[in-house]
Amino acid sequence: MSTGDFHLPHFLPYLLNQAAEAASHEFQRYYRARYGMLRTEWRVLFHLACYGDMSATRICDLASLHKTKVSRAVAALETKRFLTRAESEDDRRVELLSLTPKGLTVFRDLSGAAERFETDLLEHLTPDEVLHLRSALLKLSGLGERSLQPDVPL
Repeated sequence: MSTGDFHLPHFLPYLLNQAAEAASHEFQRYYRARYGMLRTEWRVLFHLACYGDMSATRICDLASLHKTKVSRAVAALETKRFLTRAESEDDRRVELLSLTPKGLTVFRDLSGAAERFETDLLEHLTPDEVLHLRSALLKLSGLGERSLQPDVPL
């Protein structure tokens, strides 16, 4: 079987995926062991904590997640009493999701842990490399400058 000039470890989508998996592995072990959470669950929790109450559909859009995965994550977070659902006053077909006080406590713990994991990850790079890496990833993700404002939903 001939592969020609194609070299998988240099294929950017593959490399980005490998880097993402390596970068998130330790943090993933932390939130799984501490709270029994899956990746989609912590992403839903973080979106609610960072951007406030919103619908599952809005989380799907912001986080680029499939609605089935978000639905399962919401159900699991509700079972753990990390979030609640309430009917929207504007549209009764829509449920607004909100973090409970317990969910906010979990977020505070996990956000502190996330910061520590990021610090450990970035210690292998120079400040200039961090700046360029973050800039390149923002461009590739399509988030651009909008994502530099943490309190403003994308």
